Amino acid sequence: MTEAAEEQRADRAYVTLQDVAREAGVSLATASRVLNGTSQVRADLRERVLASAAELSYTPNAHAQALASSSSKSIGVVCHDVSDPYFAAVARGVMRTAAEHGMLVMLASTFRDPAREVEYVAMLRAQRARAILLIGSGFEDRDWERSMAAELDPYQRTGGRVAVLSRHRSLKVDAVLPQNREGAAALARALLDLGHRHFGVLTGPHALTTVSDRLGGFTEALADAGVHVRPEHIVEAAFTRDGGYAAASELLRQKNRPTCVFAVTDVMAIGALAAFRDNGISVPGEISLAGFDDIPIVRDLTPPLTTVALPLDAMGERVMGLALREPSARRSRIERVAGEVVMRASTAAPR
Repeated sequence: MTEAAEEQRADRAYVTLQDVAREAGVSLATASRVLNGTSQVRADLRERVLASAAELSYTPNAHAQALASSSSKSIGVVCHDVSDPYFAAVARGVMRTAAEHGMLVMLASTFRDPAREVEYVAMLRAQRARAILLIGSGFEDRDWERSMAAELDPYQRTGGRVAVLSRHRSLKVDAVLPQNREGAAALARALLDLGHRHFGVLTGPHALTTVSDRLGGFTEALADAGVHVRPEHIVEAAFTRDGGYAAASELLRQKNRPTCVFAVTDVMAIGALAAFRDNGISVPGEISLAGFDDIPIVRDLTPPLTTVALPLDAMGERVMGLALREPSARRSRIERVAGEVVMRASTAAPR
């Protein structure tokens, strides 16, 4: 038995899943899957985890006991990128509600890495967090769906609470759902009413459910009006300011430029506005520009950005409220949040 195992045996009450993973030399997610028996793991890794758990006298029920006694005051929040103003605004609402209930928030950024998101959830389970919040888009990825469910299902069975913000198709959890598809469709109709018929779209990775919903809603509303976006005018890049800059620069290199550009998030739109300015393109004189979310800074841009406004702070409060409620025995709670099209000076009728 290793020295670490001996120390843990001396004080069994403090043995955690993280201790087992460290002793076995595997990730938290792997240790969790082995001990929960919820997914396939290589035979050699399984043997190492089981041997380490036996050496340390690990008791999985300790997690359930801690949750049942409400001894845990910690809330785990896993978001894509806390430096993104969208997530910062949502996190503010989460933290304010948590503080009102005497809860401590542990915040982690995945930078849109699905494997890292699963790892963080495993860590929060090991820390016996009272609730886990997933803030941000789900992934159109079957492996991610299976891995995440393998972590969250046993966590919920032992009393843990889970709530998500945005669409996570396969997860049977409480959710706050921004109406991304409907909001993008309403924006498309508003831009059509200005007289635009030639559009470009700056999009993030299509594997993100938020991207697929906003892109789908926008292009479908255009198609209903007999307007179609050329495939080369839909430019994919990182879901960031720099991604928006790169995508807009690529769009400007093409022939037959659109008269109006929709960036599926305000952060990408900010990058696009900088790219247009650096290339001497007037907004909205030569190209109109619109975004989505209404993060606070877009009102102060020159020109202010047309967007679909979501109540970001309130969305954080609502998802935290779901996590604090008693679980429903029958079905997951779904709270839908509508967006509102806000027309500002970045869009005008085409020349």
